[in-house]
Amino acid sequence: MADTYEALEAALTYRFQNPALLRQALTHRSFGLPHNERLEFLGDGILNAAVARMLFDAFPERTEGELSRLRASLVKKEALAELAGEIGLSKFLRLGDGEARSGGYQRPSILADTLEAIFAAVCLDSDFAQAATVIGQLVSPKIGALDPSTHGKDNKTLLQEWLQARHKPLPRYTIVNQRGEAHDQHFVVQCRIESHDLTTEGEGASRRMAEQEAAARALDGLQSTQDKKGNRR
Repeated sequence: MADTYEALEAALTYRFQNPALLRQALTHRSFGLPHNERLEFLGDGILNAAVARMLFDAFPERTEGELSRLRASLVKKEALAELAGEIGLSKFLRLGDGEARSGGYQRPSILADTLEAIFAAVCLDSDFAQAATVIGQLVSPKIGALDPSTHGKDNKTLLQEWLQARHKPLPRYTIVNQRGEAHDQHFVVQCRIESHDLTTEGEGASRRMAEQEAAARALDGLQSTQDKKGNRR
């Protein structure tokens, strides 16, 4: 764990007037009091409001349902953990010994929760506008890369829609391997599409993650096959 937070503040492009707020935001409950759970609660609301406004401005023609789907894709645990990785957040986490030994520094839920707590800390240290600015600097590149017609839909949904549009049966998902303790499990899931005689596998720390990876590989395979057929015509 770092003793000072200059590198993190530089990544956030924000310098705290009250460093204790940042220290609390980085403190997991396993470390002791004061920890970051209340800040996480506040930060979740700030993040959702800030991202909602960004999407509202970026996509003026999109419906409420489409905007909600896009927002959900940007504020979900995995997306926030990715942002946390981009700013090197894991180096600054304050975890108890047990949590640290069990892989807490890389756990997506801890990284996501801590990032939300940091957004709250910025707001309390300054105001909502400043917190929204920090969020915007992190999230804007993601919004710029969005394809509203598909983004926000997970791979299983996209695969299902691809098959339904062609009146094909839905895929079957089967767990073919599961190992590890409760806090550190690993799944291997098979996706089978009978109509195309296609089978893919995915791996992940949860069944859902493994299914999503298997679905992504299946969709890539189906689209690649379709493209090749189109090129031969």
